[in-house]
Formats: sequence, structure tokens, C-alpha cells
Amino acid sequence: MTHLRKLMLEELQRRNYSESTIRGYLRAVRAFATHFGKSPDKLGPEQLRQYQVYLLRERKLSPGGVEARMSALRFLYVKTLKRHEMREHLPFPKVPHKLPVVMSQEEVAKVIDSARDLLQRTILMALYATGARRAELVQIKVADVDSQRMVIHIRHGKGGHDRDVPLSEKLLEALRQYWWRAS
Repeated sequence: MTHLRKLMLEELQRRNYSESTIRGYLRAVRAFATHFGKSPDKLGPEQLRQYQVYLLRERKLSPGGVEARMSALRFLYVKTLKRHEMREHLPFPKVPHKLPVVMSQEEVAKVIDSARDLLQRTILMALYATGARRAELVQIKVADVDSQRMVIHIRHGKGGHDRDVPLSEKLLEALRQYWWRAS
């Protein structure tokens, strides 16, 4: 492990970045260094500009993909190497904002009704009703369902944050029905 990689890894860990973010940042910096065949601390603003153009034009990455790599390089230069002047040479590409596809109530009902069994139906209802992520939903315990306050407590969600999401009467009934049949 190079000294620079070790320094960056320590800075990322010191700031409690997630393991997946750490892997992604280190991979992005390695790709940048490999592209020019030099250590990133020996590269400057012109190489950053060339690399961003390369990612957009030749690799044809989405603006979001380029933004992720620029975030890694920004962390390297600003936080690890303390070269704050490099921040201005690491712009993020403009990301177009698209409206999400929203299903009608009938379409949602069709999806839920297409479930093969009660478990799948309950999962689909919970995902739709709470807006929880799949990884969050699988972590929910019976104790996390608060029928008095009509909320479900999600622990360690995205970014390690806890939050409460609304619990509808329909979902509560579906959860109770599943629980009754499963036990």
C-alpha cells in the first residue's frame, strides 16, 4: 500500500465513511493515477481537466458517474493532501433532474395483487406504503412496528440514520395477517 493510499484511507476512516464509499473512492483515485501513470500528488489542474473530459467523452460516463469520481478526487486533494486550491479545478458536471415515474393507484394494486403468496404481498405493500429501501425493510423487527403511534422505526437506514415512517391502517392489517399466519 502506497503512503498516499494509506493517508487517504486513514482520512476516510477518521471521518467514518462507509466501507463501500471508501472502496469506491480508493478505486477512483487508483484509476486516475493509472490513467496518467503517475502518483496523483504529482498531477495538477490540467490533468484533472483532461481526466474529466476523458470520463465524459471517451468512457461516456453519466454525469452522476463523473460526479462520484470527482468527489473522490476532491476528497484526496482537499482533505488528504490539504491542497484547497484544487477544489476549483474539480467541478461537478450538471446532472439533469428527471421526474420519477409515478404509478397510478390501479397500477400499484396490480403489482401488489400479482404477488405469489402472502409474504411477497406483504413485502410489496410495505415497500410501497413506507418508501423504505429493500435493505431497510429486511432489517425491520416486530418491535419496530409501533401501532400506537402508527409508525415503523427503521434502524440504520441509508447513511446509518434511524427514522420513523408512517404506518397505514392497510399495511398494519397486512402485517398482522402475515404475522398471524406465519406463527
